[in-house]
Amino acid sequence: MARRIESYFLEGPAGRLEALLEEPEDRAPRMAALVCHPHPLYGGTMHNKVVYRVARGLRQGGLVVLRFNFRGVGASEGAHAHMTGEIEDARGALEWLRQRYPDLPFALAGFSFGARVITQLGCPLQEARFLMAVGHSTQSDNGYLEKCPAAKIFVQSTHDEFGPRGALQAVYDNLAEPKELIWIEAEDHFFRGGLEQLEEAVTTAAGNYR
Repeated sequence: MARRIESYFLEGPAGRLEALLEEPEDRAPRMAALVCHPHPLYGGTMHNKVVYRVARGLRQGGLVVLRFNFRGVGASEGAHAHMTGEIEDARGALEWLRQRYPDLPFALAGFSFGARVITQLGCPLQEARFLMAVGHSTQSDNGYLEKCPAAKIFVQSTHDEFGPRGALQAVYDNLAEPKELIWIEAEDHFFRGGLEQLEEAVTTAAGNYR
């Protein structure tokens, strides 16, 4: 089966959202995943190298993946809305994805700012198979995660300056099950020197969920 890549403009709450839909290269998709990018005000886009690797890892695990640019990024309309609006962007993109694949279960993944977006959106959603938070920051309040009933997968660089190992471990230890923490030996928040391992870990972790 040839890999299928399709570009879309989705109707978002603040205008159209630029999006990219990719199906697995070698099989029909078994699950659908939305992937969210890092902070829009610091150069974050759906083409970020970590986002790309996460998306590819999920596809290799048999998932169809929707990436999109938050409002005000790339060709997406609107202006940055301090996460509240970006959560609503993600909600709209997820609704589109679920309508496109109504028979598939779904998951959420995000990097950095995107990790916080998908966990805040996904914790109340009982149907989500898993929430994959990559490069999760410990510099903001994480209390909302403590009783989050969703399956939570944290994938973190061993030298993440925004979520240092000790700080993230302390957050993780206080979280309700089900949960999983995967450390990737890498040089910084952007997984420098560890992108291949990141991609492999994403594929493996996603493969544990059906």
